[in-house]
Amino acid sequence: MDIYLFRDLSRLHRTGNFSQAADLSNLSQSAFSRRIRSLEGWSGVTLVDRSRQPVRLTAAGLQMLEAGQQALDRIEQERSQILEAQSLPDKYVVTFGAQHSIGWRFYPAWLQDFEESFGPILSRLRADDLPNCMRDLKNGDVDFVIAYESREVRYNGQAVERSGGGMAGANALTIGVDSLVPVSKPQSDGTPLFSFSTDGIEMPFLRFGEDAPIARHLEPLFKHTGLGDRLRIVYENSMAGALRIRARDGMGVAWLPKSLVAPDVKAGILVQTGPPDWEVPLEIRLFRHKPHSNRVTRAIWSFLEKTQFRGLAVT
Repeated sequence: MDIYLFRDLSRLHRTGNFSQAADLSNLSQSAFSRRIRSLEGWSGVTLVDRSRQPVRLTAAGLQMLEAGQQALDRIEQERSQILEAQSLPDKYVVTFGAQHSIGWRFYPAWLQDFEESFGPILSRLRADDLPNCMRDLKNGDVDFVIAYESREVRYNGQAVERSGGGMAGANALTIGVDSLVPVSKPQSDGTPLFSFSTDGIEMPFLRFGEDAPIARHLEPLFKHTGLGDRLRIVYENSMAGALRIRARDGMGVAWLPKSLVAPDVKAGILVQTGPPDWEVPLEIRLFRHKPHSNRVTRAIWSFLEKTQFRGLAVT
């Protein structure tokens, strides 16, 4: 598939008109339309609602556009960094490992804010499951790992031991905050499709897999409130993005990172459900394995320690 088809989809979304979008792409309207059809064929769903003028993207189209734009941005960023690294072979490329849900929204915004304060760095991101990230940190394959912690779940020596081997020499700094919030698809009046207002009613639950470290942050809440008895598991996945899709489709309730669902809540695609105290506060922590540090990573760590630099809080 031609990944630049997502640029065509973006132009169509921006203009709402095939002819204008084709002009921006320097294509005939028929050629442009074929490209959009090709993307729809690859996706297997209708991405554009052609029944109205201006045309609009369907919910699936908006979702694919967001994913495609992020993929394009990532590819172009990596290309720029590779070219820069080749022109400056002595400049070190800092590698971050991060849980998938952190890499989706928080990491790009945090890195931009960090570079505006610290100065530009060459960097790359490996988004992976937390045990793999911690293993790579121990082995020196990544310089830093970004992970969630909460009041009840701390990745001290013992916790890190369980998720990827002994980590003598590992330490951490807080670089941001987030929270896990229960969300549901809204009804036509904006209220949650799945509401906990009636006692005793079971709710369809979109759950993180039992082996997903992020699920551990929810266990104290479920135990304290007795929610475990009211949640009927209908879908399970270790990826927050997969749960988000099912929540948007109205399949059930999911506790998801606020940073991930904030645009959906703002757009009215998702709505928070349950009482406010069911929100689970999270710290976003940056880990390093000191034995594998170098001049560049030590400078970054020292800057973060001295300035107590953090990304913007999720609102």
